[in-house]
Amino acid sequence: MTKRVTTVGDALLARLAAQAEVLAALEPAVRADEPDAVHRMRVACRRLRSALRTYRRLLAAGPARDLATEAKWLGAALGQARDHEVLRERLLAAARELPAECEPQRTAERLTAWSEREYRRAWPEVVDALDSPRHRAFTEALDRLLADPPLRGRARRPAGPELARIAAREQRRTAVRVRRALATGAGPERDLALHEARKAAKRARYAGETAKPVAGRPAERYTERMKAVQDALGEHQDAVVAAGALHTLAENGGPDAFVFGVLYGGQLAAAARAREELPGAWARAAKRKLSRLA
Repeated sequence: MTKRVTTVGDALLARLAAQAEVLAALEPAVRADEPDAVHRMRVACRRLRSALRTYRRLLAAGPARDLATEAKWLGAALGQARDHEVLRERLLAAARELPAECEPQRTAERLTAWSEREYRRAWPEVVDALDSPRHRAFTEALDRLLADPPLRGRARRPAGPELARIAAREQRRTAVRVRRALATGAGPERDLALHEARKAAKRARYAGETAKPVAGRPAERYTERMKAVQDALGEHQDAVVAAGALHTLAENGGPDAFVFGVLYGGQLAAAARAREELPGAWARAAKRKLSRLA
């Protein structure tokens, strides 16, 4: 019996269906504010949006563009709450490493109270988004697309070569942004350039994930190395955000201003270490090609 050739359209639809399933399954957990639920739903939104953008030429422009826009909206609605979760975890870990004279337990308690207040301010936006007609319309539109995919003719192309070509394109796109970031002088512009490079690396990583069911181990290695680049850039971004929050807390004065300054310096050092790691991580990722997939 002749083996059926998997098309690139099949690979895309499998990816979209998997993320739709994750979103639906997580909604009760997010509403219950279960640990890590907001994070996992936000990641599913990003994976869905990335697939719709990366493989947009396989789908009719209108439905794909509209769904990508709505996935971005939902991810943003989840974003404030999730960002506060990440910031809290990072600051508490740093606080617990303080020397005894900085009263690490007291500092951790102060930061816990502050971060909980900030999280609770952001939380209503999550619930409001899930309860909104816009969210209901988004899920219905996603269901319609999966039930009757508006695939273009190029979606019938064999999956292996097309997935390899697209992954190579995303790799080149990431290379441009990484080089630009490394060439930018210190300051806010460099932080922004590194953040843009992170987004490109994440999109390349997701392209590798989409290719894994077809390409197997080569796509897995590509994905792992792109994730290492993303992780280095993510560590930098998280450190920059944490430093900004600590700077604001320290400016407000009070008995903890000095300790917040110590933590601020630690985050600047963490950002510097991440920048130092980036060239090596990118050198390894740049070598991993998907050009020889069957």
